[in-house]
Amino acid sequence: MTPYDAPSPQGSRALTDSFGRTVTYLRVSVTDRCDLRCVYCMSEHMVFLPKAEVLTLEELDRIATAFVGLGTRKLRITGGEPLVRKGVMGLFQNLGRHLESGALEEITLTTNGTQLDRFAGQLADVGVKRINVSLDTLKPDLFKTLTRGGDLAKVIGGIDAAQAAGLLVKINAVALKDDNAAEIPDLIRWAHGRGLDMTLIETMPMGEVEADRTDQYLSLTALRAELESFWTLKDLAVTTGGPARYVEVAETGGRLGFITPLSHNFCEACNRVRLTCTGTLHTCLGQEDAADLRAVIRGGADDAGLIAAIRNAVDAKPKGHDFHIARASAPAVARHMSTTGG
Repeated sequence: MTPYDAPSPQGSRALTDSFGRTVTYLRVSVTDRCDLRCVYCMSEHMVFLPKAEVLTLEELDRIATAFVGLGTRKLRITGGEPLVRKGVMGLFQNLGRHLESGALEEITLTTNGTQLDRFAGQLADVGVKRINVSLDTLKPDLFKTLTRGGDLAKVIGGIDAAQAAGLLVKINAVALKDDNAAEIPDLIRWAHGRGLDMTLIETMPMGEVEADRTDQYLSLTALRAELESFWTLKDLAVTTGGPARYVEVAETGGRLGFITPLSHNFCEACNRVRLTCTGTLHTCLGQEDAADLRAVIRGGADDAGLIAAIRNAVDAKPKGHDFHIARASAPAVARHMSTTGG
């Protein structure tokens, strides 16, 4: 694939929305496909997108590069499971030129870990330094249930490979009241014992799935209070560019993050937008806003036209999301997280 140059003349003005928030973080979904079927993320019998609707790797590079020219400092590659996309390492390699030029601070990855034993070394070689691995339990049977057939040992092996390659690994776990709530302290101890940061995430009402997520919702505000009944949590001022608020757990010596879109939102400081694998730009995870950048570039737009479309979309970024969770209510947004990009 041929790399694109980051456009410069139109990129001199910061990419700022109408509320004064500057967008410096782009999450790029490279596929809606995944080799797992997590119960809170996907329907069991997902219908995946036809190839023609998915951006080519060259198109993904072009749009991401336009964002870099507009001041984006962080790219996160997501899916589905990004490492199942054929040729995806070529995209990482090409985007790495923005790290070498200094235009980009970092390229990161969110993965389920199943492919890391194959790709960890290559990721490190192209400049990736940090990754997030989604892991909700250390119980093999429960893992198999939550992922509808996944192999926990393969994920642990992938984490081993990532650490051996020198990658910094953070564990992401969705807090599920009926499944892993009681296990969360053990999961934190395990992660911190391996020198891994960990972030807990509230389940989000996105996309139609078979289960009623009301039954599984666990407020992290309440969970933090429970953790503080036996641990000492010290608030930290650090940020990794995302929505997590971090604490240090004195007893484990590790860092723990909380992402709380329902119990305590983080919209006022939102600096990120999401590009789906179909070229749809979502400026808010919890709204149905959308700008079709695939139509722009496949319609023959030059760099100036693409940049104008990006600026128009970001200018319309909503003030905040509409996430709520209540029994029998429809999802806040119809699209699945696997389509949006985790």
